Amino acid sequence: MTTQRTIAFTCTCRFMREDSHTVDGTRADLLNTLALVAGASVLSSFSSPAQARGRATLVESYDRYTPRIIAGGQFYTSDLKRMVEKADWSAIKAATADPPKKTKEDRSKRDGGVSDRAKLAGQFSNARVTTACDLFAAAFSDNSISPKTKKMQAQADKIRSVIDEMSLTARQGLGEESGGGFFGFGAKKPSQAELAKRVRQLYVEGGNAYNEYIFAANEEPLPLTVEKLPYLK
Repeated sequence: MTTQRTIAFTCTCRFMREDSHTVDGTRADLLNTLALVAGASVLSSFSSPAQARGRATLVESYDRYTPRIIAGGQFYTSDLKRMVEKADWSAIKAATADPPKKTKEDRSKRDGGVSDRAKLAGQFSNARVTTACDLFAAAFSDNSISPKTKKMQAQADKIRSVIDEMSLTARQGLGEESGGGFFGFGAKKPSQAELAKRVRQLYVEGGNAYNEYIFAANEEPLPLTVEKLPYLK
């Protein structure tokens, strides 16, 4: 019997058709994907002390960073969804805003001040969400970057790009930025309707990238002592 999985972000916003953004894969697809990672990561076994240390670091990283990733996903499908539906530029700008630049005091902290600075960041900002995505992805590597880490970081980069574009779209909607080259409009100033359409597209792109990140994170190797991360729905 063939089983199916859905990892793509299914958007139920009133500006999208729900079924137009759902991607299904067969069990064979899943096995092929797992084959790309299985055995490639240096954390796949406890055959050496270095690997054991890496596994311990992975659990610590899970506890430290996944709460921010999960909270970001929850915010994405609730508050941010409503902001996008209404083209609420001020709210979107605040939600995607990064905190002030790192200070000398931040650099003296164990995590570089990441945790403290994240508290000052927007609920779906790079500082709060994608930094956590990067740090958690790095925990799946040891002496060299593993395929799993690369896979996760590639999706984190996509999320980062979406956040940057959402932020710029919001600033353009508020009249704080001129021109539309970043969005393919050239030098012509985009209309409010064009900006609203673009931010809706970005919302779906970001949701799909988030779910792809979660799928990569949940693939083996993942300690049995931790729970798999939830997808956006």
